[in-house]
Amino acid sequence: METEYFSGYKNIAGIDLYYEQYAHPTSKETVVLLHGFLSSLFSFRHLVPLLKEDYSVVSVDLPPFGKSGKSSSNFKYSFKNLAGAVASLMQTLKISQYTLIGHSMGGQISLNLLYHYPGSAKKAVLLCSSGYSKRSKLPLILLSYLPFSYLYVKYYLGRSGVEQNLRNVVYDHSMITEEMREGYLSPFLENGIFKGLARMIRHHEGDLPADAIRQVKEPCLLIWGEHDKVVPLHIGKRLHQDLPESRLIVLKETGHLVPEERPQEVCRHIKGFLREHGSDTANGSC
Repeated sequence: METEYFSGYKNIAGIDLYYEQYAHPTSKETVVLLHGFLSSLFSFRHLVPLLKEDYSVVSVDLPPFGKSGKSSSNFKYSFKNLAGAVASLMQTLKISQYTLIGHSMGGQISLNLLYHYPGSAKKAVLLCSSGYSKRSKLPLILLSYLPFSYLYVKYYLGRSGVEQNLRNVVYDHSMITEEMREGYLSPFLENGIFKGLARMIRHHEGDLPADAIRQVKEPCLLIWGEHDKVVPLHIGKRLHQDLPESRLIVLKETGHLVPEERPQEVCRHIKGFLREHGSDTANGSC
């Protein structure tokens, strides 16, 4: 039997959530992939083929990114609400237990899900997870209410450009390809995403504080790039200290975009972590 592939939308809390699902014919383990800020499930395109050999995989476009809804006035773009949307999606898909794999912002949303919706996910892999950032500053929040604030967001992101952003998140710049440039740029060719980003700035409540992180009891594997410029390694070390059941792995000569830079190493560590915590399906190879 071959892995079955599904893709589509589920309306969750008033917004269309796009997902791709790979249903393994025999594995009882499901992994849920959550991407980072200004990204999409595109960033996991090298990791998914490796993981779906042994597990069922669900990869999600977090609003307002990728193919998911952009600027619904009924949806709150807080990390807690995004975590709730993922939990609701998994209930809709009738998947009761799963492992979260979150990169950057997706890692922080994974932590929010573990904290606010205990019992949903049974463990998590945090790839260069954001941590300890504060709530959006008041001037930015007020700016987000202006009718054309999304144009400021578009201008700000346009100044940095996809090339500069990619050079900031990978250690070896020679690995940046035209496929990467087009894949990370394409979601930003429509104005809708900038309206969603303006609302995300308004709703951003900050990352979980240390006292909340210490209450997360599920096993967590932290994988970090040694040269991460976006979420420096000291954040990973602090998360490792605050998470009661955690282990930290540091990848040499690696930046922030670990699913792109080291997919096979990341896959190998994930499979080892899942075997250690109850999965009996992984063969250990990637």
